Amino acid sequence: MFAIIQAAGWPIWPLLFASVIAVALIIERAITLRESKIVPPMLLEQVITVYQRQGVSPEVLAKLAQDSPLGAVLSAGLRNYKSSRYVMKEAIEEAGRGVAHELDRFLTTLGTIATAAPLLGLFGTVVGMIEIFGSQSPTGTNPQQLAHGISVALYNTAFGIAISIPSLIFYRHYRNKVDGFVVQMEDQAAKLIDIVHGERMDFPGRPQP
Repeated sequence: MFAIIQAAGWPIWPLLFASVIAVALIIERAITLRESKIVPPMLLEQVITVYQRQGVSPEVLAKLAQDSPLGAVLSAGLRNYKSSRYVMKEAIEEAGRGVAHELDRFLTTLGTIATAAPLLGLFGTVVGMIEIFGSQSPTGTNPQQLAHGISVALYNTAFGIAISIPSLIFYRHYRNKVDGFVVQMEDQAAKLIDIVHGERMDFPGRPQP
């Protein structure tokens, strides 16, 4: 491995640094963006049950807000359950924007690495080409400098592409995952608003007329 780094020259170091960051972000997002952690499957049902049985209390709201991102959105709505439908919806949307921003954390960095890695590889290629041209002299070609220039150009190009492809794939994957979570939270928040204001009768546990 060290021999490859040595053959690739100093332009490889920014690429190695970018690869370490990309791997760390991919692992961190994989751990963080789990559906059971972001949108617990039975949370809305539990919230509705508690709301119908004992109403809303500061303790319940605080516990709900700390439960998950979905819990933070639902608790924002329940804090305004005595207000109009419009005010409750505004509170949920405001909390939702904050949650969405938190879920997007580090994705911009991962996308930037996916875009910048090929450019860093191209920069290494240019450095290698400069060394190749520098190996030419009136007295002939320096074989050692020529070989080093070629290895710098090829290794940096390959490293740049190798880093960019998985970074882009995971960026798109997590980006789509976050969008899906936001849609789920919006849907469940809408159900909560309808139930609190007595406009939804098809939710489990809701007494039928």
